[in-house]
Amino acid sequence: MVISSQTMDQGLIERPYEPDRDGSSPNRNLAPLTTSLDGEDRLRIGGCRLSELAATYGTPLYVLDEATLRSTCRAYRQALERHYPGPSLPIYASKANSSLAITALVASEGLGLDAVSAGELLTALAGGMPPERIVLHGNNKSAEELALAVERGVTVVLDNWRDIELLSELAPGFLQPVRLMLRFTPGIECHTHEYIRTGHLDSKFGFDPDQLEAVLVHLAACPWGRLTGLHAHIGSQIFELQPHRDLAGVMADALQLARSLGHPVSDLNVGGGLGIRYVVNDDPPSIEAWVAAVAAAVVAACQDRGLELPRLLCEPGRSLVATAGVTLYRIGSRKQIPGIRTYLSVDGGMSDNPRPITYQSLYTAVLADRPAAEASETVTVAGKHCESGDVLLRDVQLPPASEGDVLAVFATGAYNASMASTYNRLPRPAAVLVHEGVADLVQRREQPEELLRYDVLPARLSPVP
Repeated sequence: MVISSQTMDQGLIERPYEPDRDGSSPNRNLAPLTTSLDGEDRLRIGGCRLSELAATYGTPLYVLDEATLRSTCRAYRQALERHYPGPSLPIYASKANSSLAITALVASEGLGLDAVSAGELLTALAGGMPPERIVLHGNNKSAEELALAVERGVTVVLDNWRDIELLSELAPGFLQPVRLMLRFTPGIECHTHEYIRTGHLDSKFGFDPDQLEAVLVHLAACPWGRLTGLHAHIGSQIFELQPHRDLAGVMADALQLARSLGHPVSDLNVGGGLGIRYVVNDDPPSIEAWVAAVAAAVVAACQDRGLELPRLLCEPGRSLVATAGVTLYRIGSRKQIPGIRTYLSVDGGMSDNPRPITYQSLYTAVLADRPAAEASETVTVAGKHCESGDVLLRDVQLPPASEGDVLAVFATGAYNASMASTYNRLPRPAAVLVHEGVADLVQRREQPEELLRYDVLPARLSPVP
């Protein structure tokens, strides 16, 4: 029996849930594709009982379902092959969740990768991602990061004039021209959180549209670089399709201008931004629908301008990995304020998932060993940090929970592990990859004593023996 994604936020099972056979809409599920109940009505993902994972590896624990992650990779790759008549490449925005294991998995599915730091870049390379399928983003790249990218044959995304200046200074050491992509702001706003809007004009990312021609003219006289692509991104967690269609026309105009100035631009990178379902009321387009809309818009825009079709690149992050992830917590204390609220506290919080306190993000959760029990209580799930705002789920329906119960929070595969901190000196959680009944440790749990390893105590402050 498979849990209904329509009712999981209530802790109920009303009907079996079967994902689309073509695998085109993993981002529309509340839970990983392999989510099921075992013979004791306990929750399993990837064939592994969640409460047993919690007992074996401790909590908080990040659980990543390999089948779901592979399904989303294939959904993007195959949808592009179906809907776009030219070459294409989906590129994983690794800021969503960067690790050796995820890189290796994504690389094995034929995708590329977007890095924004030396750390993400080194992770990608060590995880087996071919450098020709990596792009380096960032609005404030260091000279060291740029040199690393150039040395490894990675495409550099030019975000501002400083990128150009630094690369020109490094140019004497280049053996061949640097492969470049140019990012610009398209001036398109979407209905999403103000912190994750990046396509409107008031953004720290990319060249402004009125700078575009001047930059292209300047680059035409730079022998150290070869401009092969254009990039724009309009935001994150977007449910609308029209802004992505509008982006195609803006980018086709830029492509026409770049080619008219002699640049051999063959790649058009439309960024990412497709949203996922965090709670039952969320209604994002499927991956299939998103790709179909973007591909059709790019084809039409290029045909209208008489342009040869470029290679179409996109950069999914959240929609690629979020639904594959679940976080497990153990419930601790309970505080009941009569007539006001009941708090259940867990052994994690804002350090392993900063999105609720940062973006007021909503999530869906169940008790791992009683997901089908009647959800008869309204509770607020609080973290253990010394912050009043450390609340993971506010006013959610759960069955009566006791100390020691395992709580499973869904759709935590993106921007949880990658944004985790050690606030209050809490160690960061372990992570496991589950597949066909096997759990592989892919990130070991940080230990409290390890949090001291970079501290330096001056001799004058050392305790007196």
